[in-house]
Amino acid sequence: MPHLRAIIFDFDGVVADSEPIHLAVFQRVLGELGFILSPEEYYAEYLGYDDKGCFLAFLTAHGQAPSTELIGELVARKARAYLDHIKQHLVIFPGVRELVRDAASRHRLAIASGALRNEIEYALECAGIRKEFEHITSAEDVRCGKPDPEPFAHALASLNRASRSGQDRLAPGDCLVIEDSIPGIRAAHAAGMKVLAVANTHTVQDLHEADALTHSLTDVKLPELESRLWPADPARSSRP
Repeated sequence: MPHLRAIIFDFDGVVADSEPIHLAVFQRVLGELGFILSPEEYYAEYLGYDDKGCFLAFLTAHGQAPSTELIGELVARKARAYLDHIKQHLVIFPGVRELVRDAASRHRLAIASGALRNEIEYALECAGIRKEFEHITSAEDVRCGKPDPEPFAHALASLNRASRSGQDRLAPGDCLVIEDSIPGIRAAHAAGMKVLAVANTHTVQDLHEADALTHSLTDVKLPELESRLWPADPARSSRP
């Protein structure tokens, strides 16, 4: 019987308040090519993509046929500018540190994000919560980003490879994903996982496909959430 055993966090928009920074840097890099990316277009069409997917989707939608080399160059340019910015202006969302530390005492934790690994590692170290995460799946680890389920499947497989002797393998139904985007919710569901959506980036109404919703991670009580999403779990009564 599935029950909550692992929590997989998205990163941008869930752990770090970084979506406005991504937008600003995308705007700068695309502006150098003569394109305008509005906030409305970014949040409606491209939020949830990794950098490669965002540049490819935007340029294709605007009548371009970008080469692999151009996409790689844009990703590298954007990554340098983004990292320079967060070193001066990193903001971790309220409630993240407390929830992560509480969750790590009972569940296995991972990150599955379209962000680059060094961006994730830097922010988690600055927040003092890197050691709570057993695994990080970043943009470099997958061929297809969200809304494809590959990032979540990769994180699950990596947690299972790292399981200690005697630990039962995790199933998708044992995992809760915490997301802020519609592509992320759809990717997690496609991977067979339940989703808690936090309205840091979209409205609660926009995130209605999730299994549970919250305005802030400060409001999340994991035992209550587990009881709601895994109500038929007979093992809960025998676990501490």
